[in-house]
Amino acid sequence: MSRKNRKRRGTGRKVLFVVEMLVLLLLVGALFVYTQINKKLDKLDFETQDGEDMEVQVNEGVSDNQVLHGYTNVALFGVDKRAEDGGYGNSDTAIIASINNDTKEIRLVSIYRDTYLRVNEDSEGNGIYNKFNSAYLIGGPGYATNIINTNMDLDIENYVSVDFSAMATAIDCLGGLDVPLSYEEIEHMNNYCVETSEQTGLDYTPIEKPDPAPADESQILDTYHLNGVQATAYCRIRQTASADMGRTERQRRVLNLMAEKAKSAGLNTLLDIMDEVFPMITTNFSKSELISLGKNILSYQLSENTGFPADFIMGKENTVPVTDLDCVIPTTLETNVSYLHEFLFGEKGYKPSGTILKRSDWILEKTGFGTDNIAQERKYLITDREIGTGYDDQTAADYGQSEENGYDSNTYSSDGNSYDSGYSDGSGDYGYDSGSGYDSSGDYDAEQSYDGSEDYSYGSSGTDSYDSEDYDSGSGYEETGYLDEEYE
Repeated sequence: MSRKNRKRRGTGRKVLFVVEMLVLLLLVGALFVYTQINKKLDKLDFETQDGEDMEVQVNEGVSDNQVLHGYTNVALFGVDKRAEDGGYGNSDTAIIASINNDTKEIRLVSIYRDTYLRVNEDSEGNGIYNKFNSAYLIGGPGYATNIINTNMDLDIENYVSVDFSAMATAIDCLGGLDVPLSYEEIEHMNNYCVETSEQTGLDYTPIEKPDPAPADESQILDTYHLNGVQATAYCRIRQTASADMGRTERQRRVLNLMAEKAKSAGLNTLLDIMDEVFPMITTNFSKSELISLGKNILSYQLSENTGFPADFIMGKENTVPVTDLDCVIPTTLETNVSYLHEFLFGEKGYKPSGTILKRSDWILEKTGFGTDNIAQERKYLITDREIGTGYDDQTAADYGQSEENGYDSNTYSSDGNSYDSGYSDGSGDYGYDSGSGYDSSGDYDAEQSYDGSEDYSYGSSGTDSYDSEDYDSGSGYEETGYLDEEYE
């Protein structure tokens, strides 16, 4: 009996010893990972605005919104900054990432770079309206974050800013991405690869296009394995029918693919990414905040995503006469902000602040585009399951979204006003129209990128809103920037 007891106690000690060793190994492993990550985080550019902490600007009443306290909202910027550029450069991409602190669900909202918003003010405090992407050029990521806050009733405190090189390098570290492409996407991607390769110093091999071209160049041909340069170039495409809306959709698609690959990547791969990519990232997160977020990395789940504004008017023939800009006019700012809060935080019937109402009224009075241009049936969500429906020439004539602008039935819903991605569930019907107006034989310049009509938009504030993708050295300037003296 006593012998059995001794044997049982001996077995118990062995089991306990094994458990202790496992716990010790886990602790050592966790300590190693923490130490490694902590050292790697030193490579990040932890920036503050003008040497001081960023002063977060929010509209009156927003800080009292208890719903927002359950979310961590972050502004993500992709910077179109070439080596010869001074200052901050342009934000080629701006995405709001909203993390539900309880469920760990992440929702993404791409802000269309040409969105007509209040981005500055004159010496007397009157607002100046211009394309959203000019905000980053004016004052960098902190300034642009506050422009998001004050135009959308948000309280974002943190930002992360990366350039083309960071995305391309991270994708290469992950081993590339598998992306379905159409003929026209291959054509434009190959063109963008030239400049992207020059900027990043990374190599690529052009994808061979079918010869002859298919009758419908917007249809998906196949799934292609893209390296960093190619995937980054893919994110820059805006010459298809869906224009900037399609581009932001591609960006979110690539982010989703990267997130899925990163989740299954080994520790060494993730450490390699930290080594290579972190020096190219600027953020105002502290190391402790990043480590705290990183603890839940396996719990995060990318959910639905969309674009802002959801309702809008675009097209030169519509916007230039009333703003002197080829831009995206929210219709209305008030209703778009209300929907944004419903999408991100589930706040149905959200009532925007007085600041938003004033700016919305100003845009309506300035442009004439308002509630009559709100979509009756919205198609906001950019998912793999949605396909655009319905389109007619009368609606196109009413809203300025005719086929002359390169939009087809897979891009706009039957009211002609709300954007739909046109992606199907794996069938390869992406719904793009080749009528984008881009002439691959004559409009592309490898040194200056695409030659378009947007050129330089120059605000009355004296700040350049440089459209880096459409700039051509032979282009002129447009006078832009309207003051909202009556309202602010």
